[in-house]
Amino acid sequence: MGRDYKRTKGDSGRMAGGFVALPWAVLDSPAWQRLGHPARSLLLELARQLGSSNNGRLLSGSAYLSKRGWRSKDVIARALRELVEAGFLHQTVQGHRPNKASWYAVTWQRLSNDKKGFDPGTAETFRSGAFMDDAPLPPPKPSREQLYRRWDKNASLTPSHGVEEAPIAPSHGVEASSVAPSHGAMEAVLTDPPTPSGGHLLDIAICQRAKPAVTGKRKQRVAPPKPRAARAGHHKTEGLSAAV
Repeated sequence: MGRDYKRTKGDSGRMAGGFVALPWAVLDSPAWQRLGHPARSLLLELARQLGSSNNGRLLSGSAYLSKRGWRSKDVIARALRELVEAGFLHQTVQGHRPNKASWYAVTWQRLSNDKKGFDPGTAETFRSGAFMDDAPLPPPKPSREQLYRRWDKNASLTPSHGVEEAPIAPSHGVEASSVAPSHGAMEAVLTDPPTPSGGHLLDIAICQRAKPAVTGKRKQRVAPPKPRAARAGHHKTEGLSAAV
């Protein structure tokens, strides 16, 4: 059973010790709504260091943050870049190796009067409330119930017989492709004439068939047969010679 502590005069009812004064303007800003969770956590880590006169000397080095549970340097670097681009942090000192850490200031509180050690020009470019310059938030995404109502409303617009499918073939039927080209049948281009240069193809074949085959022995030349009229005259001459 918990104790009921008596409050003294001026007691606000909170735990003793320091606290982070984070204005509602920061938490309600569109820029805060867009921040990722690592960037929000890192901003609280830097705000934890905030005192009455050290805004501009807030540390974000891995040596400090590793003691508070931060393990990845890449996550820290991305979160810092996101906070600076959103206008929540302003860099006053650029760190460098081997052991120079970067310094930052939050923009919802005025910059420290002691600007010793700041990089030249960083104090003049500091703008209080820079995160308020961000564009307003986009409209919220519709809920599941709203999406269902839109779908149900659109469903009532569908015809009772269903969604008509588009025909695959045209309305006049399947058009057969023409066999010949549109400009007519193409004629073959012949580079050589169909008839051999030595005469008709049929004559050449007959001559080659009648020509005797050439063998090793030379055949005796046979005289061509005489005409019929010459043979008849020869027989008559022979008959007259016999009569004499």
